[in-house]
Amino acid sequence: MEAVAENHSITLPTKPPNQPHSNSIPHNLQPQRFRTHLDAPDISPTARILCDLLSRASPHDVETALSCTGITPTTEVIQEVLSFSYNQPSSAIKFFRWAGRYIKPSAYAWNLMVDLLGKNQIFEPMWDAIRSMKQESLLSVATFVSVFGSYCTVHRFSEATMSFDVMDKYGVQQDVVAVNSLLSAICRQDNQMSVALEFFDRIKTKIPPDGDTFAILLEGWEKEGNVAKAKNTFGEMVIRVGWSPMTTSAYDAFLTTLVRGAQADEAVKFLQVMKGHNCLPGLRFFSNALDILVKQNDSTHIIPLWDTMVGGGLVPNLIMYNAVIGLVCNNNDMHNAFRLLDEMVFHGAFPDSLTYNMIFQCLVRNKRVCEVGKFFVEMIKNEWPPTSSNCVMVIKMLLENDDPEMAIDIWNFMVENCVSPLVESANELLIGLSNLGRLSWVERFAEEMLDKRINLFESTMEKLKNAFFKEGRTYRDKYDSLSRRWKVAQM
Repeated sequence: MEAVAENHSITLPTKPPNQPHSNSIPHNLQPQRFRTHLDAPDISPTARILCDLLSRASPHDVETALSCTGITPTTEVIQEVLSFSYNQPSSAIKFFRWAGRYIKPSAYAWNLMVDLLGKNQIFEPMWDAIRSMKQESLLSVATFVSVFGSYCTVHRFSEATMSFDVMDKYGVQQDVVAVNSLLSAICRQDNQMSVALEFFDRIKTKIPPDGDTFAILLEGWEKEGNVAKAKNTFGEMVIRVGWSPMTTSAYDAFLTTLVRGAQADEAVKFLQVMKGHNCLPGLRFFSNALDILVKQNDSTHIIPLWDTMVGGGLVPNLIMYNAVIGLVCNNNDMHNAFRLLDEMVFHGAFPDSLTYNMIFQCLVRNKRVCEVGKFFVEMIKNEWPPTSSNCVMVIKMLLENDDPEMAIDIWNFMVENCVSPLVESANELLIGLSNLGRLSWVERFAEEMLDKRINLFESTMEKLKNAFFKEGRTYRDKYDSLSRRWKVAQM
């Protein structure tokens, strides 16, 4: 692009200047593999030809090879090729120079060139390109956003902030969008919030921050888990920009930081204050908080948080309902489990097998004999029966609490509806009935189980033997008959 290069006072080298040895760059800052034309099935045929050429030819031969193609590049093709040439910076430079002989590059093409150079840490030519753009009045905040990101990715934060400081000298206004872009680039890096805060404290008197500014900082504190700094930043946000329903991401980040920092009680208090200002957080916080509190097994704070969010208009989905129902059931809070079950349908979240079985299991665990039976009927009515493992638990619990009729009802349901496996439930039923002295029932059910080829454990048969033998000769003979059938089935 000789003519354009002369007019724009840009010096684009035929090959990149010496780059630092890879060992001098931290592992997490090594150059990334950029997207290529091979990853883009929808690339135009012309752009694909040119990208193939750039990837095959050596940088020294690129311009000659390009001239031999007979292709006249268009604005769209230039932009497309540059987008997929980040892995060949030297060849991309030659392509940009060659294309400039045919058509004046667009502002977007220049921005791509600046980004490509920056992402490959070719910083001096990057600034040459920026100076050329200035002469053509093509610079914008977008150009500097790219510069900020390129410097911050390799932890050259002083150069990033200096780039911000010289924006006005290049005719680009230093506004809050630029401030937020630089802050965002810094905060994306790990453990660099001190750098972000230093820049923020320096610039905030010159350029007033907005809600996005504080959202970026609060998301940074969330990432670092710094509760104290998050509280300071949130307080400053309220003072400087006030309360706004539009700043949802800031509220999300702040409250998530509190919950993750084991200050759920503080989060609930702040949540109430936010609700008073009609500034509730969004679904992101709610999902994060549920996940954190479930992992912490914290049912104390989940209900006030849930009630505040749902009362503020947020509509939970089935996954959220199951998460909180699971948490309260794990803590044996049956009142809230049933309350949440009853309100689900009003929010369009219809309970499923997991919902019913978590509550059913909690009832069984807490030996709610009467309620278990009623809830079992409701489960069947709504076509979400207990799982096989829950049937084992409930049959054992009912028999231990002297309700054999309900235990038999559940067993009969399992048999009639092919709820498998049946083995564990069958053995629990026989042992429970024998413990209650219902030996005639034991005999009948054991015969039926053997007919159905259901395996009776040796330990079960031993317990039945003890129970039958205590009742005298008649029951001893019944056991012997049962035992002979069992031994045949074991062969």
